[in-house]
Amino acid sequence: MNLVMDVGNTKSALGVYEEEELLSHWTIETNVGKTTDEYIALVHQLFQLRGIDASEVHDILISSVVPQLDQRLTLVCQSYFNLTPMFVGPGIKTGLNILYDNPKEVGSDRIANAVAGIAYYGAPLIIIDFGTATTFCYITKNNQYAGGAIAPGMSISMNALSQHAAKLPDIDTFKAPNVLAKNTVHAMQSGFLYGMVGQVEGMVSRIKEEMGADLKVIATGELAALVKKETTAITIVDEWLTLKGLQLIYRKNRNT
Repeated sequence: MNLVMDVGNTKSALGVYEEEELLSHWTIETNVGKTTDEYIALVHQLFQLRGIDASEVHDILISSVVPQLDQRLTLVCQSYFNLTPMFVGPGIKTGLNILYDNPKEVGSDRIANAVAGIAYYGAPLIIIDFGTATTFCYITKNNQYAGGAIAPGMSISMNALSQHAAKLPDIDTFKAPNVLAKNTVHAMQSGFLYGMVGQVEGMVSRIKEEMGADLKVIATGELAALVKKETTAITIVDEWLTLKGLQLIYRKNRNT
C-alpha cells in the first residue's frame, strides 16, 4: 500500500492506495497551527478508525501548496510511518510538458489534476478545480499544460464579503432556492452560486474560443457537483481527480 496526500490551503485529502484501487480516504482541515505531534495523533486516529495498519504503507507522495507545513509533514511521515515522503516538485516525473513561463509556478495540485485528466478522460481538455481558489487549466492534445487562470474561490469570496460588509451575515451553504431572492441570506447564496456559474460558463467559452476547439470540461473540488447542477458547461465531475493524479505520479516515480 501507499499513501498520497493533497495538502491544500483550506482542506487536505489523504488516500490509501493498492495500485489503482483507492482503499480508503479522508478529508481534513488544513491547520498550520497544528504541531507535528498533533498531526501524528490525527493520522493515528484516522488509520485506527478504518482498521488500516500503518506498517503496511510502504511509500508516501505529497502534493502541498502550503510550504510552511512541508517540514512538519515530513516529520509526521518519518515518525509515524518510518518513511520519508516524496513531494511533487522538481525531479518528479509527471509526463507533462508545462508551457508556463516559469513551470515552478504551477501548483502541484494542478499538475496532479492534469495527469489524472489526461489518463482518465483524454486530452485536449479543460480542468476546473473548485478549492480555496477556483483554477482553470487547459491541456493540449499533446499532453502539454498550456496555461490557465486563477480566481478567488466561493468560500474565500463569501468570507471576504462578510468581513467587509458589516450588515451581511456569514452563510454556511451556497445552495440558492432562486436567482431572485427576497431576503439577505438567499440573495447572498444566489450571488455566490450563480455568479460562479456565470464565471465558469464565461471562462469555458473564452478558453474554447481562444483555443479554437470544443473541449471536455472536467471539474473537481468540494463545490463542483453543486455548480454542475446549474450548467451544461461542465462535462464530468470527478471528486477524487487530484488523488487519482497523485497515485499516477507515484507509480511513475516509485523505486526511483
